[in-house]
Amino acid sequence: MKIITPALLLTGALALAACNQTASAPTGTSVMAGSTGTGCNGEISRYRAVMSNDLATGHVNQSVYNRVDREITQAEAACAAGRDAEAVRMVNATKARHGYL
Repeated sequence: MKIITPALLLTGALALAACNQTASAPTGTSVMAGSTGTGCNGEISRYRAVMSNDLATGHVNQSVYNRVDREITQAEAACAAGRDAEAVRMVNATKARHGYL
């Protein structure tokens, strides 16, 4: 029992020491904060913000970003033409193709 007690105290002390560290907000938070909206415009702007952040952080390469951008531009045209449901479906299809759904 005496061997277990110092080990538990050391474990507890290390756990508490880890709690004293402060964490900063992720870099993507500021990108998403400005990406509000409703309907297809909101879907498009939020997905564009995610893709821009992923490009900037190196999670996606330029060729994939360009392909996604072309697909989202088509969804943007459908949205501008008043075909909201079609535009949202297009965005969701792009997300699924690239692993974002």
